[in-house]
Amino acid sequence: MPLIIEPPSLEPLLGTEDLAVVDLAAPTEYAAGHIPGARPLGYADIVMDRPPVLGLLPDAPQVAAVCARLGIGRDTLVVATDDECGGRAARLLWTLAAWGHRRLYFLNGGTAAWTEHGYPVETDGEPAAVLPPAAPMRPVADESVVADREWILANRHRLDLVLLDTRSPGEFDGSIVRAARGGHIPGAVNYEWTQAMDEMHDLRVRPREELLAELAALGVTPDKEVVVYCQSHHRSAHTWVVLKALGFPRVRGYHGAWSDWGNAPDTPITVSPPPRDPPI
Repeated sequence: MPLIIEPPSLEPLLGTEDLAVVDLAAPTEYAAGHIPGARPLGYADIVMDRPPVLGLLPDAPQVAAVCARLGIGRDTLVVATDDECGGRAARLLWTLAAWGHRRLYFLNGGTAAWTEHGYPVETDGEPAAVLPPAAPMRPVADESVVADREWILANRHRLDLVLLDTRSPGEFDGSIVRAARGGHIPGAVNYEWTQAMDEMHDLRVRPREELLAELAALGVTPDKEVVVYCQSHHRSAHTWVVLKALGFPRVRGYHGAWSDWGNAPDTPITVSPPPRDPPI
């Protein structure tokens, strides 16, 4: 289960043999300052696009190659960070989980929280060489982590299933269209991914009790299986991490997400325009 780790818990782990801190910041941001020993990774390395469908799960050879390059083995403790609210970091964790890796941690607040605690950063743009792991990562698909269009169509009427749309309200109601069609999957509930973040504290994940109460009000409870989605399973990957950290045992990410569903010609869609102001 991916867990959320705080900077003070990460700091004493730096330099240990089985740790890989992976930074998905933009190259300029990485060069300007990163956690000592952090290994840079481009977002394109952990997704596969087939336009107009974006953000698909990469195949096993692609994941194995990324892990080998970063020195991530079967038993490596992976801590992910980025410079943009945690979406890219979370997508890395989801991708690794979908291919069977389990020692996964999300740095709460990212590199901004690290520097806020006063911990040092490196400014050398060239990452240090990594050693090959003792036990290489051999990706094995974990189907319980992944949802696709066919799975949702077959399961969406289940009473124990919740579809959680993490896009903006405008995308959800169909007033903002980013695919051939706008709207949302019928029966889905809307919880924009940034609602889980504390804007006053480096966009850290908000307190557990608050999040559980807000989600429960939408019918999103730990006894349900939850499928999270956004436009390409970037934003919703963050929500996947949050739900797993809250103790939800069954959470799937819909890769491709609305770029897949909204561009398909025959998928059911609900459009719910926002209420209009009453006439004066």
